[in-house]
Amino acid sequence: MRKILQRFFVFSFFINLHLYGYHQNGAAAQTITLPQPGMKVYQKNTALVITDPQNDFLSPKGVAWDLVKDSVAKNHTIENIELLLKTAKENKFQVFVSPHYYYPYDLKWRFGGAMEHSMHNLKMYQRKDPLSLKGFKGSGADFLERYKPYIQDGQTIITSPHKIYGPEANDLVLQLRKHGITRVILAGMAGNLCVESHMRELIEQGFEVSVVHDATGSVKINDLDGDKAAKINFRIIASASWSTNETIDKMKSSNR
Repeated sequence: MRKILQRFFVFSFFINLHLYGYHQNGAAAQTITLPQPGMKVYQKNTALVITDPQNDFLSPKGVAWDLVKDSVAKNHTIENIELLLKTAKENKFQVFVSPHYYYPYDLKWRFGGAMEHSMHNLKMYQRKDPLSLKGFKGSGADFLERYKPYIQDGQTIITSPHKIYGPEANDLVLQLRKHGITRVILAGMAGNLCVESHMRELIEQGFEVSVVHDATGSVKINDLDGDKAAKINFRIIASASWSTNETIDKMKSSNR
């Protein structure tokens, strides 16, 4: 009887060992591959949306330049945003700009997140009044000078300002829908803040979104690398994450 039990336990041991190995090999074979849905580009219903193309993030004189300068330089963000604007205009794509402004009463908010406090402490994107442009020209809230020929051409749609990161508080979604836009090519500043938040909300609102990952720049504070974080989420969440060159090729060869 003892021998029978010993043989049974030995047999059970090897069966379990075999099953464990099978399970491990099976798990290894089931590696998840992230799909790449892609996004077709049509001039009639695809728009270029740029967030925060403003001095405080994109000018070396901007109050937040030190937070993003590394990723802006690495990605060639300034040049790539201009290339996108130029290509959009040449190929008759509608361009939308979602700017970021703070008025004096916004600085009296009673609570906010970490980066909100940082933006207010740095005095980012400040304007004196929503109905006045006094002191606006050349300020941190103003558009980067090299972008003005594209943004201030009378054709670009400049939305009301967003206030934290996403477009929930401005009229971007309304403007896109009223202009028949269903697909969005998204770029701008900052990648891990306003770009990512716009991406998420536009997707939730039913738009197809492709993010131009090297036409963004993100915040880096000590060991917190927003550029890496943003690019991971662009790839995971958006329909596509393209380089500027890829995007330009798609816009130039788009179906009307």
